[in-house]
Amino acid sequence: MDCIFCKIISGEIPADRVLETDEILAFHDIHPAAPVHVLIVPKKHVDSIQALSAETLPLVMPLHAAIREVAERTGIAGKGYRVISNIGEGAGQTVMHLHYHVLGGRKLGPKLL
Repeated sequence: MDCIFCKIISGEIPADRVLETDEILAFHDIHPAAPVHVLIVPKKHVDSIQALSAETLPLVMPLHAAIREVAERTGIAGKGYRVISNIGEGAGQTVMHLHYHVLGGRKLGPKLL
C-alpha cells in the first residue's frame, strides 16, 4: 500500500510523534494551519469515517480518547481547540487514511480547514 500515513506508522517516514498506543498514532502536521496542528490516525488502515465497518468501528473510541490526550499534552485543552476530519476528495481529504486534525494554540476563526 502506498499510503503516507501507513509509512509514518511503520517508521518508514519519520514524524514528530505526540502520542502512540497500540491502536493509534498522533503526530505534528508538517504543514500546520495553527500553532498546534496534530494529526491522529488509527494504525489499522481505514480510508475515512465513511469506510468504517463493523470490524473497524471500535477504532473510534481510542481515536476520540487520543484527541483529548493530545489536547492536554499540547496545552490547548483549557483554551479551546478544533477537531476536523475531512471525508472524501470533495471535502478536501488528501490522504485516504482516516485521520483527525486537532488544531489550536490561537483563536480560531470561522474559516474551515
